[in-house]
Parts: sequence; structure tokens; C-alpha cells
Amino acid sequence: MDKKRYRHELKFIISRKQAEILKYRLSFLMDIDANSANPDHTYFIRSLYFDDIYDSAYYEKIDGLEKREKYRIRIYNQDDSFIRLERKEKNRDLTYKKQTKITKQQCLEFLSGDFSHVSLEEDSLIREFALKQKLHEIRPSVIVDYKRLAYTYPVEDTRITFDEEIQSGRFEQNLFDSHFLSLPVLEPEEVVLEVKFNNAIPSHIASVIMTIPMIRLAVSKFALCREKKEG
Repeated sequence: MDKKRYRHELKFIISRKQAEILKYRLSFLMDIDANSANPDHTYFIRSLYFDDIYDSAYYEKIDGLEKREKYRIRIYNQDDSFIRLERKEKNRDLTYKKQTKITKQQCLEFLSGDFSHVSLEEDSLIREFALKQKLHEIRPSVIVDYKRLAYTYPVEDTRITFDEEIQSGRFEQNLFDSHFLSLPVLEPEEVVLEVKFNNAIPSHIASVIMTIPMIRLAVSKFALCREKKEG
């Protein structure tokens, strides 16, 4: 039985200049995430979010519902050999994420709404997602692209990420198309800072973060991209 472990997740908007200062200071305290693939230690993330015919996931976020969930399929650095299906639950500032690796063929079948391939022997999240597709008409909603730099620290499984160049594929649903037209979601100088930890953020890291003035972000990247899509 999967035991849920909820984590704190705080999101902020900061300027690119503030981000560079914070990256420099954190580099003395934390390690660069092992997923970094580029010379600047960043990696590219593309997520395709799903929603039902009523856009429930989107409106629950906009309405500030305390408990909610959403599904997404995610790839890294345009590598279609490593694909994840994820369910993310939110309860105020706490999050829980369940994930499993899927094949490209499974991904394409989910994108087409074909769940006939799913058997009782499949991973529980795959079976759950297929059932949601069937019963609630879950279908692709919006693609979110961004470049991420991540720092990690073992105490409290602390993770701090800087997400830049956030863009949305306005009408696209093809995870594997690297050439579709995308639109920027934030201003060019804006960066999304995410701070994640189990119970309490280590005090020396918290003191560094607090040296930078920042604005708490009330809307997720998913919601921001949905707004751009509707606009």
C-alpha cells in the first residue's frame, strides 16, 4: 500500500537578477541536481497536463480549493526514452506526488484516449489514470515548457528550483514535437522560485532565501499556461 508522504511546496516570483544572486549564495550550501544536462547545469522540462471536460483541475486551482489533484505526463531534455506519468495532490501548502515510468507507446495511447491496453497487472497509477480517462473523460489540456536549475540538500530532502523561460504550447498536445509554436507565460525577467522540504527547511538555507525580497505565487505554472491558452 502506497503511504503518502506530503511535502511543503512554496512558490515565488523573483527577478532574474535576484535569481542569480540567490543561485550564487545557495551554491555554497547545496548541491546541483544530478539531472542537469547542460553546461549551465539546467535541464529542460516539458509537461502535458490533463483535465476533464469541465476543466475541473483548472477551476479548482483558480477558485482556491484547498484539496485538489491533477495528472500530467512529463519528459526531460526531449528524451522520449524516459517518460513519467504523475499525479500531484495539493492540500494547502502541502503536496504529494505519485509517479511511474511509462513507455512512449503507452504515452501515445493515453494521448489518443486508448486505454484498452491497460491490464490488471499494470502499475496502480497507470490503472488509476486509465479509469479516470474512461469515467471522467480526462484529456490533454495544455503543454508547459521551462528550463530548470535545481539545488538539493539531504536534510529534510530540501530542494530549491529556479524555473525560467516558461512557455506554453497554446493548442499543442504533442509531447514529442520540438518545433511547435510556443508562447511566453511570464515577463522575460521573471523567474519562478520553488522551495520544497519535508517538515522544516534547514535554518541556514532559510536565512539565505530570506535575504531576497520575493512575491508569493498564488497560481501554478499549469494555471498560468491555461490562462495564456484561453487568452
